[in-house]
Amino acid sequence: MFDYTNFHDVFPTGLQLPYDRKLQQEIEARRKHADGVLFIDRVLKALGIQKSKIYPPKTENALRQMHQQICEAGMSTHHKFSLFYYLLLDYDDLSNDIYASENFAGLSGTPANYQLFMKGLWYMDRQEYSRALEYVAHPSLDPDFADDIIITLVKQASDNDFGLALSYFYSARPILKSPIALELLFDAMSRTNVTEALLYSRTHPQHTREQLFRRWVSSVLSSGRGEEDLSHRASELAYMPFDSLEETWFEEFLTAGQGRNLKKAKDTLLIRKIACDRFDEIGQYRTSGQWASILEGIRAGTQGQTE
Repeated sequence: MFDYTNFHDVFPTGLQLPYDRKLQQEIEARRKHADGVLFIDRVLKALGIQKSKIYPPKTENALRQMHQQICEAGMSTHHKFSLFYYLLLDYDDLSNDIYASENFAGLSGTPANYQLFMKGLWYMDRQEYSRALEYVAHPSLDPDFADDIIITLVKQASDNDFGLALSYFYSARPILKSPIALELLFDAMSRTNVTEALLYSRTHPQHTREQLFRRWVSSVLSSGRGEEDLSHRASELAYMPFDSLEETWFEEFLTAGQGRNLKKAKDTLLIRKIACDRFDEIGQYRTSGQWASILEGIRAGTQGQTE
């Protein structure tokens, strides 16, 4: 009869310990790349095992001690099974024809959603983020460790491609708890889809919403790839359907706030005023280059109407 407190019921006799020097070094390199914390470290800590860097167990004796610690810890049986399952995934990776994790899950009755989540975190720790997303974003799962997943996926993105982070967010729809996770996610949205970011900002209380709105404007006007792309993004920003609050924040930020020093800040305000038919406010602007003739034409037109 299966007994998880029996070491060999969890780690069958004959299985080769996977944690050789090479794998240990790989795991430590991944931990360093992840700012010193793997997802398995977070899970162990959350479940009450506070000893640092208990993973990976470098010898069979260390694995036995880890097994005993998990067995004696004050956590649910399913959580204990989840930790064993994660470790056994390392055994699976060592051999192509032995599936120790599946055998254990079958014998122990580890729930499918626990398996999905731990396999997803295992892939996150291996930095195989596309594979990880197939598991951690599964609709049957609650979005645990969502802040850490978002932070990791945004930070690993290259060339402003935040597809994985946004795919996870739109699939799991987590409520983010930490300011850094919210800011990183929002910046990723702003650089990917201006409209989606604006709509997301509106889902927050007014104080947070105003902060996000200003961050949104700054991000849009700071992330263009070259002059042509920046001009396009400035125009896109200027034609957004703002409500009255956003209209006020927009003008204040680009005239008196930190946004006034952003490149294209003045151009964006001009385009906004033109788009909103606020021609009477344009006369105060003094400019040169491409805008000079346009502004002169607008002034002439408005003066003609006045006369």
